[in-house]
Formats: sequence, structure tokens, C-alpha cells
Amino acid sequence: MSDREPDPESTEAIRARIDTGKPHSARFWNYFVGGKDHYEVDREVGDQIKEIFPGLVDVALTSRHFLGRAVRELAAERGIRQFLDIGTGLPTADNTHEVAQRVAPDARIVYVDNDPLVLAHARALLTSTPEGRTDYLDADLFDPESILEAAAGTLDLSRPVVLIILNTLGHVADHDVARSLVSRLMAGLASGSYLVISDSTATSEGMIAASEAYNASGAVPYHVRAVDDVVRFFEGLELMEPGIVQVTRWRPEPDGPDGSEPAVDAYGGVGRKP
Repeated sequence: MSDREPDPESTEAIRARIDTGKPHSARFWNYFVGGKDHYEVDREVGDQIKEIFPGLVDVALTSRHFLGRAVRELAAERGIRQFLDIGTGLPTADNTHEVAQRVAPDARIVYVDNDPLVLAHARALLTSTPEGRTDYLDADLFDPESILEAAAGTLDLSRPVVLIILNTLGHVADHDVARSLVSRLMAGLASGSYLVISDSTATSEGMIAASEAYNASGAVPYHVRAVDDVVRFFEGLELMEPGIVQVTRWRPEPDGPDGSEPAVDAYGGVGRKP
């Protein structure tokens, strides 16, 4: 369980940082996956983008399904019990800790984000089985060493950890910088650790148009990249089969919703640190 005690004053200060006048990626994504934590401005942009490219809703939903399959695989088949989830976003169904602890009640999960609305919902994330632990860090992707130092309060970094970065790296404009951030995070993890990444990709005119519309909305820009750019995040790692593929094609479960999911403009994969 989390050791943190709620702090009403800090919660109010966090809520005061929330800007409801501009769309925000976490709220926008939450709207697309059927959540309840969004404002009118997020819904307006979401509806506009649905008209431009309805397939982005499929990207949002299938990316969540990919996360669930990857976490279950690594917990059940690879025996991993530690997860570091950066760019957590707003809680929905089947969050990382829920999926992992269904398989392994003793699993430990650290969530990382620096968005005020996500922080305001931290209590919903900070739940755990009695055997495991779930914690939350208010930290910035651009400071990997600080993330690792703080995560070490919950995770044993001398043992394998699953690093999860889903639909987050597009906020880093320069791809070389994004690759460096991922490399620095993986450098602080033990041999046998895993990297799980998925992201929207510039693989159709519709996705490119949707990205341009979102970036023009006043939200913090999100840069969709080529599939090869996603592949390069995994350099030096041992890719699990089937490699870097559309998220719907990564080990689909025939009896699950992903068995009949459409092809999407989102690619992902899982790599092991030798």
C-alpha cells in the first residue's frame, strides 16, 4: 500500500494549477477512452478531431489494451514484479497496478506524472493489494535521474523493472532528446529490465491532420513520428516477438477485445535489457 497521507492544503494548491480554459492531453485522452475527467474545452477539441480522424479513438482504446497485454505478459510469463509507469495520465479501468497485481499481488508500481489534474487524482491511483505497493511521483520526464532516485524509495533498482512510457514521448519535440531520455532511464535499471513503449505514428494522412488540429488548439503540442523513430527507442535491447508492430498486432488475445481490433496508427513493442 502507499505510505502517503492525504494533504488537503497541497491538494487545493494542485487543483489551483489546473487550467480549464485550454485542452490538455491527459483530459483529451481520458475523453476518448470513455473516462469522466475532462472539461468542455477538451470535449470540443475531441469532437473536432473525431470529425477529422475518427480513428484516433481506436488509437486511444487499443493502446490501453496493448498496455494490459504487455503488463500481464511480463508479470505472468517473465516474473517481473516491479513497474515504473511514466506519463501515467488519468486513472481509467485496468491501470498498470491493477493488471499487475491481479497476476502478482506482491507487485510494486510507481507512477510518474507532473500534470496537476493527474496529481489531484493521485489518491485514486494510490491503492494496492496488502502484499504489494503503489506509489506516485510528481516528477518530470526531462529529469530521468531524479525519477530514478525517487522511484528507488519504492522499487529495488538492483532487480529488473518494467519501464512503461505510453503515448507520452510525443511531447518531446526533438526525437534525439526523446531517445536520450529513454536511454538515461534504462541505464539506471538492472539487467533483465524491460522497456514498453507505444505511441501514435504519422502513418496516415488522417493521423497527421488530427495531430495538426490538436497542436493548433492551444494544448501542449504532441508530435507524431515515423515508425522507424519508435523502433530506435529500443536500440540495444532484445525485442520480444513480434517486434515493433501496430499495437493491435502485439500478441493479440483471440478471446479478448483486441482479437478483432482494427489496424491503427499506433506502434509499440517490448524490449529486454541484456
